[in-house]
Amino acid sequence: MTLIRHASILLMAVVLTACSSAATRISDQQNTFDAYPADVQQKIRAGQIDVGFTQDQVRMAVGEPSRRYTQQTTVGESEVWAYSKSSPTFSFGLGAGTFGSGIGGGAGVGTSTGGNSDDTLRVTFVAGKVTVVERTK
Repeated sequence: MTLIRHASILLMAVVLTACSSAATRISDQQNTFDAYPADVQQKIRAGQIDVGFTQDQVRMAVGEPSRRYTQQTTVGESEVWAYSKSSPTFSFGLGAGTFGSGIGGGAGVGTSTGGNSDDTLRVTFVAGKVTVVERTK
C-alpha cells in the first residue's frame, strides 16, 4: 500500500508542476501583457485566442503547443500549433514463469502523465499572426 501511495504522490506532483495557467503566464510577462489592448488582455485572461493574435499572445493565453507543424500551400508557408488534452493513465500487470526447477512471478504498477489523445485546438500562423483557429466540438 505504501508503494501505491508514494506513486500517487509522485504522479500528482508531476501533473501539478507540468500545468501552468494563463494567470501564471501573464505574471511571468506582466509588462508585455500590460501593453496589449484591453480586449486582447480580457481574452488572454480567459484562455481564449483570436485571429490576429501574435505567437506570444497565443502562448500567454493557452501555453506551449503539444506539437508544431509547418504547412506548405500554394500561397506560401504557415506554422500550425496543435494542442491536445491528455489525462493521467494507470496500468497494472502480472506475470509468471518457470525456469529450470523454479517458479517465479511478479507484478507491476505503472502511471503516465499522458496517454494518446487527439488535438483539441489547432492554431495556424502566417507571418507570425493567427489566421485560423480550429477547435474540436
